[in-house]
Amino acid sequence: MAGEAEKKPILEMVQADGADDGCVTFVMHNEDHTLGNSLRYMIMKNPDVEFCGYTITHPSESKINFRIQTRGGIAAVEPLRSGLNDLHDVCQHVLNTFQARVNEFKEAQEQPMD
Repeated sequence: MAGEAEKKPILEMVQADGADDGCVTFVMHNEDHTLGNSLRYMIMKNPDVEFCGYTITHPSESKINFRIQTRGGIAAVEPLRSGLNDLHDVCQHVLNTFQARVNEFKEAQEQPMD
């Protein structure tokens, strides 16, 4: 319909003609340095990754270009997927640890001091 706004995909994969699957640029919409730097760090820990970096195209645009190059014929999608999963696990650990400490603090506040 003419009145509906067209939805952009959250993630686009851009690959040069003739390039192998180990060298890909991913365009992530509605993201910034918060995800970009954290994800780059997690992906660079993978020994099969030769290069990983990102750029923000312009400060007024909320998208990042995320480039991954791999060694040994491994598709660039695999380190991206495992990096996202690893980052999710780290964030979940931080959240669980924080919540446990908040609960400990609240319980300590409820107990009378001797």
